[in-house]
Amino acid sequence: MNVSGPLILGIESSCDETGIGIVRGHQLLANEVASSVEEHVRFGGVVPEVASRAHLEAIVPTLERALATADVDLAEIDAIAVTAGPGLIGALVVGIAAAKALALATGKPLYGVNHLAGHVAVDLLDHGPLPQPAVALLVSGGHTSLLRVDDVASSITEIGSTIDDAAGEAYDKVARLLGLPYPGGPVIDRIARGTDSEPAGDPTAIRFPRGLTARHDLVAHRFDFSFSGLKTAVARWVELRRRDGQDIPLADVAASFQEAVCDVLSAKAVDACDALGATDLLIGGGVAANGRLRALLEHRTAERGITLRRPKPALCTDNGAMIAVLGAEVVDRDLPPSSLDFGADSTLPVSRPLV
Repeated sequence: MNVSGPLILGIESSCDETGIGIVRGHQLLANEVASSVEEHVRFGGVVPEVASRAHLEAIVPTLERALATADVDLAEIDAIAVTAGPGLIGALVVGIAAAKALALATGKPLYGVNHLAGHVAVDLLDHGPLPQPAVALLVSGGHTSLLRVDDVASSITEIGSTIDDAAGEAYDKVARLLGLPYPGGPVIDRIARGTDSEPAGDPTAIRFPRGLTARHDLVAHRFDFSFSGLKTAVARWVELRRRDGQDIPLADVAASFQEAVCDVLSAKAVDACDALGATDLLIGGGVAANGRLRALLEHRTAERGITLRRPKPALCTDNGAMIAVLGAEVVDRDLPPSSLDFGADSTLPVSRPLV
């Protein structure tokens, strides 16, 4: 593990988590997160204005906790990295404003970095450097992407993405139509797996569609994803059952829906590794904690001789550590700091790890 190098502070505020991380090389010293997810539950999804206000309230206390956990003073920090995008514009602005204020107050260099590249870089804290090239599957409420990673700090290429709903978004929408709480991913996964009092669902009970897997789709959309049709298929199946006065087998619906999502994600990710000659597959984002996705990926990568890399669950969701370690990689390559006049970019492409 690389534990040498400058001390980097990372700030993440792209959605509903305020994250502050501190690293030295690949050594994680602090990773403090304040989540506003409970404030969004009654709305059934993230409300941008609520998220932005939560960041304003949380960023200073979260910074103070991170410094205390790492047992360092702000003056000891060598550089600051902050998420410049993609994400919710108002939420991004809060983190960027805080980072610029800290950079000006301390005289430290500032690096505006890419949120998605951060999800790739965070794996370095657990497993060390990535071989080149590697493939990364990023799956969350806002993003579903397949990436070719040649250099996490300077060369990432998106080879596939969702053309409609992201996987996590589909989970939330299906949970809502089933009357389940937000966020939907963990709830559907838990119901599908069963509990001490309820049996597990049958993933083969209902054959829901696998988006963009037909032969003609694989010509133009080999590595792309689509979950809107799957969401609609679940809604129609449930609607017909209710119209006919039949009970909804909740566990079977949850398991069958989840199987359709995870089948496509895992199959396309492994196919991308084969196509690029990559021996390592990294999975990141909140949905990376999903048990069925993890199991399918473990099975399919083992069959192909591919190494599966997944950060610890706490590092899969949005956090400051991923921004800090990406900042450490940027500094390690002697890339120039960002200009202090950079702004938030809600659609920042992953091909720009540094702004």
